[in-house]
Amino acid sequence: MESPTQPTTSIRVTPRHDGDPAPDLLGITLAHRAMITDVGRVAELTEEIADGRILCAPNRAQALARYVDLLCDSIHHHHRLEDQVLWPVIKASAGSNVDLTKLTEDHTALDPRLDGIRALANSFRQSGGHNIAAIPLKAALQELHTMLRDHIADEERELFPVIRRHVAVANWAMVEKAAQRGGRLSFDGPRTLAVMTDDERAALTDEVSPVLLALIKLMALRHRRFERRVFG
Repeated sequence: MESPTQPTTSIRVTPRHDGDPAPDLLGITLAHRAMITDVGRVAELTEEIADGRILCAPNRAQALARYVDLLCDSIHHHHRLEDQVLWPVIKASAGSNVDLTKLTEDHTALDPRLDGIRALANSFRQSGGHNIAAIPLKAALQELHTMLRDHIADEERELFPVIRRHVAVANWAMVEKAAQRGGRLSFDGPRTLAVMTDDERAALTDEVSPVLLALIKLMALRHRRFERRVFG
């Protein structure tokens, strides 16, 4: 169970000054990349099941439904963190230089969509993996993929320059710590590692402790076993 993310009302926000180092946005970029990649491949899998190209046994349907549930939890955690932690930091740092209205509206529309996908995944599980039950799940995942892809493109285009220009490194570090506290490392860590380039993995090796790196690799091995039950 994820721990609640607290709003940043108690965080002291000091805007970045000219000449100060800019925040490194690799972490949030990878989180976005992992979300889009994963929703896309789950949508492709359910499409193959819905079309009858893959026969889905009950145990695979159960694993797929569990994966979808964890994926929805991860997406929900990410956008809730943005609403409760990142948005206040950006507003306090950038003031009138940023308008978060449209991005916030996207987040509001996302929650009922995620709830609906969880319900459809559960119905698919209860069907034992029947292809007919995969049809509405496939459609919902495809719609989610399009929505996330467009939303993330808008967010990175509009907000990343603002963050680099106005948010101090110390405040950005607080945002990243909040993300780590509320997430599920055993699910999010391996998925993030999977979408990294070779250069990004090399940088990770240089930046994290050997103990943490070993833990991430162990979780990746376990996660791959889970993925094989889902994706084959």
